[in-house]
Amino acid sequence: MKVAVLIDGGHLRVLAKQAGFDYDPDLIEKIAHACIADGESLFRALYYDCAPFTGKARKPVSGEMHEFKGSDAWLKTLARKDLFATRIGVLKFRGFKPKRIPVAGRALTDNDFKPDFEQKGVDMRIGLDIANFANERSVDRIVLVTGDTDCVPAMKYARIAGLQIGLAEFDNHKLAPELLWHTDIKRNVGWPN
Repeated sequence: MKVAVLIDGGHLRVLAKQAGFDYDPDLIEKIAHACIADGESLFRALYYDCAPFTGKARKPVSGEMHEFKGSDAWLKTLARKDLFATRIGVLKFRGFKPKRIPVAGRALTDNDFKPDFEQKGVDMRIGLDIANFANERSVDRIVLVTGDTDCVPAMKYARIAGLQIGLAEFDNHKLAPELLWHTDIKRNVGWPN
């Protein structure tokens, strides 16, 4: 049975950090292979994420300029791995937001705020790839590593087209019921040793 593993990078990053792992291409590759069960073969692993934001913005209190620097070299490293492809969205800077609420009661400094970023285009890319696999019938099963219920319409579409949908679940996270309602298989995936 041919399987495609689709990994929502934002979701996996949060779970990996909560579990105490360094988030890097080697960990991502191990997770993708851990999603494959006996009797299955990995057709391709697709990884969805955004490159780090780069640019300048004024700090919210002092007004000083802050430069955001980041490298997408790790995404290129991941894309070079066997049977991997990356799908890259855009990370938008939405300003600064308070680290704690309420913020009143004392003089604020720049350290009371953190940058607010929003991923754009990642969910759409996941949905399009699910629909493409359903139309092409190039795999028998898709295993999703996500916690995003925005995938539900694409999951429904793939199931109607005859593909099986699996959902990876990790020890430190429970899946949303809305995702489980449209899943054929819940697969418990362990963290690598």
